[in-house]
Amino acid sequence: MVPTGPVIRRRIVFTMGVFFVLFLVMAVRLFYLTVIDSQNLQQKAKSQWTMEAIIQPKRGSILDRNGSVLAQSATAYTLSASPRRIENKISLASVLSPLLEMDVNAVYARISDTTKGGVTVKRQLDYETVQRLKLMMAESSKNGENLYDGLYLDNDSKRYYPNGAFATQLLGLTTIDGVGQAGLESALNNYLMGKTGRVVQEIDGKGKSLGISSGEYVSAVNGSDVYLTIDKSIQGYAEKAAREAMEVNGAQAVRVLVMNPDTGEILASVSKPDYDPNDPPRDDVKTLTSLMRNTVISDAYEPGSTFKMITMSACLEEKLTNLGEHFFCSGSVYVEGGRVRCWGNPHGSESLTEALENSCNPVFVELGLRLGTETFYDYLEAFGFGEKTGVDIPGEGAGIVIARNRVKRVDIARIGFGQSIAVTPLQLLSAACAVVNGGKLMQPYVIKEIRSEDGTLIEKTEPTVRATPISEETSSTMRKMLESVVTNGGGKNAYIAGYHVGGKTGTAQVYVDGKVSSDMHIGSFLGFAPMDHPKVAVLFIVDRADLRPDYGSVTAAPFARDILYQSLVHMGVSKDEEIQLEAVPVPSVEGESLSGAIRSLKNAGFRYIISGDGSLIASQLPAPGASMQEGSIVVLYTNEKQNPDPDAFIEVPDVTGLSMQEANQVLLTMGLTMTVEGSGLACSQLPEAGERVFPTQNVEVRFELP
Repeated sequence: MVPTGPVIRRRIVFTMGVFFVLFLVMAVRLFYLTVIDSQNLQQKAKSQWTMEAIIQPKRGSILDRNGSVLAQSATAYTLSASPRRIENKISLASVLSPLLEMDVNAVYARISDTTKGGVTVKRQLDYETVQRLKLMMAESSKNGENLYDGLYLDNDSKRYYPNGAFATQLLGLTTIDGVGQAGLESALNNYLMGKTGRVVQEIDGKGKSLGISSGEYVSAVNGSDVYLTIDKSIQGYAEKAAREAMEVNGAQAVRVLVMNPDTGEILASVSKPDYDPNDPPRDDVKTLTSLMRNTVISDAYEPGSTFKMITMSACLEEKLTNLGEHFFCSGSVYVEGGRVRCWGNPHGSESLTEALENSCNPVFVELGLRLGTETFYDYLEAFGFGEKTGVDIPGEGAGIVIARNRVKRVDIARIGFGQSIAVTPLQLLSAACAVVNGGKLMQPYVIKEIRSEDGTLIEKTEPTVRATPISEETSSTMRKMLESVVTNGGGKNAYIAGYHVGGKTGTAQVYVDGKVSSDMHIGSFLGFAPMDHPKVAVLFIVDRADLRPDYGSVTAAPFARDILYQSLVHMGVSKDEEIQLEAVPVPSVEGESLSGAIRSLKNAGFRYIISGDGSLIASQLPAPGASMQEGSIVVLYTNEKQNPDPDAFIEVPDVTGLSMQEANQVLLTMGLTMTVEGSGLACSQLPEAGERVFPTQNVEVRFELP
């Protein structure tokens, strides 16, 4: 039957409706693709016909105050691939896996990602690996094979620390991607890292470039250079002394800080044990985290007798005592029913200066009580205890001070001689510098200035006075008293012939399972020189030494003395010939019998401490010939504990022809450090091979690509 007019019209309307709905769906889809999802589609399309490579900026260097490199970026390489160009991915993965020291499945996964025009296979390849890869690629090409087709190498950079384990916790380290992970590397990452660049090239279906002209190029901006207040030479002296103190004393840890008392500039910072940031233990997170801790600014401890200079300064400033006053030490004193003992035999009658020389606890109990809670706490705050110093190093601690409204009379008595208060080494050294520099509490800092790659100054730190806890008059009196401690008192082991040296020893308590240990202590020494106008201050801390007795005068003072002496010579501070003759040379007793060595030392006017159970002297500290005050202590190491001569010359090895890593390892093994110039293989060095130099000497090595 022929459709009637109404039926035809309904069919036409239905058909038009279907077409309209289809058109509407297509229009909506077209709108979604061209407007809503356009950016995503453009990115997908771009990833198929373009290849983008990131241009890594050169990370800025960290240098000492004189421009010596402490951390720099050395040349490395990145292996990339164009997955769509690689034909035999399984074979290529099996060849690359052992060469790159990567899991074969990981290599295969990366080179099989055909959704991308280019992928990174591995970063920071060293020169030797790259040369082996290039040789393999050349051999393959020579044989007409195309196994390596689709691989390409780009320049990259790797963080390098030319001095190895040197200011380790201060400098910190970077991740494998060159991002600051700890220390100054992390804190200054925004300055050091620079800005990445990129190059985008159009490619064909097989991933081959259609030419740079069809792409874009954005250059990288290299990072800024950071200059520290650290003096590489003084840091080297401190590192060497800390290593020796760890070995000689059998200590669990050693901390050293060196500061300019006038400015608050940190000249050296050492925390042992440490690690080589060129090869950190990344596979042991717990160990690495522990070793990265910068204990000289983070960890608090009871300072012991080194704190007595703070108590003495406050009492002199308040005129609660004077140089003419005399005291009597009976060996102990009672406070609120508790007995506070002196550290040794009763000192009897003694002047104020002699009380400091003798480090007499009962006298400082009396001085603390004279100050009283309010006045004493005003001085604690004025000297910066109980709060962070604000140093420009990450991870600083604030120490521990009992709240003013909770402190008891017995606490005040103990704070007077350095107990019942916990300080960080940086807090204590900063406060001690205020005692001797004229009364100014300086803001400690380690960042001297930051400059862009072209030398433009970005930031500069100027010395800042935080407070003035004591007057110049009191400071002058304290300088004379502290010099007397070294000349006549417990600090004799820090005496240096020809220099006016002042300081204070300390032997602090150690808590084990919440109780005070009877056989473990923290020995320390705070030293300054020259005392007419101190230019260098040293805090040397030896934590839980095996040596007995483990007083700071024995475990710390001799090593602080070495740092002071070497620093003064390095800084060009001339000797005072008038005090040159006050010292006595230490006799050589190495190789002698124990009884003969003791007799020789007594005849020369020295005291002694024996380490070990042997009958012959293997070594001694200080070394034979060193000038010391009569009455100073010489440590005798018997034949059961050998101790190498720290002043022996060593022969510079030949590192020419070696890679950067190999050369650094050879030099570090000999106790030497390396400064790098260029990349590739070592072509020259200074000092030359065969020359005899002191340990810790720096060797400048030039590298060139063959």
